[in-house]
Amino acid sequence: MSVDLQCALSDPYLDSQQAASQRQLAISLQATATAALGRAPLNLGLILDHSGSMQGPPLTIVKEAAHRLVDQLTPRDALSVVVFDHRAKVLVPAQTVSDPDRIKRQINSLKPSGGTAIDEGMKLGIEEAAQTKQDKVSQLLLLTDGENEHGDNDRCLKLAQVAADYNLTLNALGFGDHWNQDVLEQIADAGGGTLCYIPSPETAVEEFNRLLTRAQSVFLTNAYLHLHLMPGVRLAELKPVAQVAPETVELTPMVEGSEVIVRLGDLMVDTPRVVLTNLYIGAQGAGTFPIARVQVRYDAPGAGQTQLSSEAVTVNAMAQDEYQGQPDAQVQRHVLTLAKYRQTQIAEQKLEAGDRTGAATLLQTAAKTALQMGDTGAATVLQENATRLQAGQDLSEGDRKRTRIVSKTTLQ
Repeated sequence: MSVDLQCALSDPYLDSQQAASQRQLAISLQATATAALGRAPLNLGLILDHSGSMQGPPLTIVKEAAHRLVDQLTPRDALSVVVFDHRAKVLVPAQTVSDPDRIKRQINSLKPSGGTAIDEGMKLGIEEAAQTKQDKVSQLLLLTDGENEHGDNDRCLKLAQVAADYNLTLNALGFGDHWNQDVLEQIADAGGGTLCYIPSPETAVEEFNRLLTRAQSVFLTNAYLHLHLMPGVRLAELKPVAQVAPETVELTPMVEGSEVIVRLGDLMVDTPRVVLTNLYIGAQGAGTFPIARVQVRYDAPGAGQTQLSSEAVTVNAMAQDEYQGQPDAQVQRHVLTLAKYRQTQIAEQKLEAGDRTGAATLLQTAAKTALQMGDTGAATVLQENATRLQAGQDLSEGDRKRTRIVSKTTLQ
């Protein structure tokens, strides 16, 4: 079992005459092809909203999407289904998928009722999935179509952290246009998963299948990035670490002296996680010198192994008396990805504060950033919303949710 670990600076050359140089270090990590030989079975936990607002096509399609997931699982895999309205209950107890038809009949018995208490569903869903997580890749899919009217949002975030601590990756799916995008994004970010938007019932099956495919590509779990900074090198003070692929997430590093530790969670075999760190490098004199050593610790559930370590990679920079920069194009694209996200976030804050002009200007800036990095799908959404605001129109709930999604990832 191993990790493909690649590091690149935004510009490996420094001006030896400067007291300090700012550089972005991009760290790309993914499971190697050989790790695929030890792919673990899947431990899938569905946490489904069946409140009264899910009545009709929404719940019918969610059942169909769940049925299709069951059809793609094997007896090596485990499944649990917890459902919630203003209370939570276990619909399918945690079990190996040895009788898929019986599981589908249990799912089919689900009927809409009551209000919405997301945290109750999360608590029971975590407890249920934790029973079958040993030597498996654990993924929770939390789906809701509404606000947490009978629950506590702060408790949701604490439970998302509990899931991560249990090595249960938590993905959040917002169904329709009336869910709280701030809460679901924070749940997904804290749980190490992804935020999905299901704008209409007919897209539910596709989103469920996409998440299953993603889950099946996970071969290494519980990954932590260890970044040892050399003397004279320090992190930037404000938001120094962020993930920029497969989705953008602000990360909170743990700093222990010269050691920076960041929890990454799952590593996939076909999709790298890319972490961008913002560094200040002090003057060292002309020549090549190391600025950081990078290593990853992780588990390999398919082999029943924990606390494995990758080979350490040393990152070097070169100071020149006559500086000639050589920007790295791929790292620059990662920098633009983070800029698109942050510009959109500030635009949303301005809109919430009633500054429509400021919001439109920043959405337009974010659209230009997206175009610069080749993300035409995001550029279209962001520019259309900027134009609506400039024309004095309000953004619909769907517009706002599409804006949030395209800020975090590239549309497929």
